[in-house]
Amino acid sequence: MQRIGMMVGIRAEKIKEYKRLHADVWPSVLAQISRSNIRNYSIFLREPENVLFGYLEYHGEDFSADMARMAQDPETQRWWTLTDPCQEPLASRADGEQWSMMEEVFYYN
Repeated sequence: MQRIGMMVGIRAEKIKEYKRLHADVWPSVLAQISRSNIRNYSIFLREPENVLFGYLEYHGEDFSADMARMAQDPETQRWWTLTDPCQEPLASRADGEQWSMMEEVFYYN
């Protein structure tokens, strides 16, 4: 299992909409997350900085391939047309990233 942390900004005027969307995530999107071998997925909001922190546990064998398949899913694409405009990618993000991946520097179990 791989623990993954990631960050993205959120537009202040879109916070209410983002929360509304995530209070009722479509079953098809949740099913695709499961098919992509993702478990224990959480998104946290930090205000007033307006930053989202995502945490997930990946239980598959090929993260890149699973994420590519997720990106091809029509319902996930439709979901992202609603959520992506709420987000403001970090200036320091890697090429092609919406959410900026983070390095794990400490873990205690």
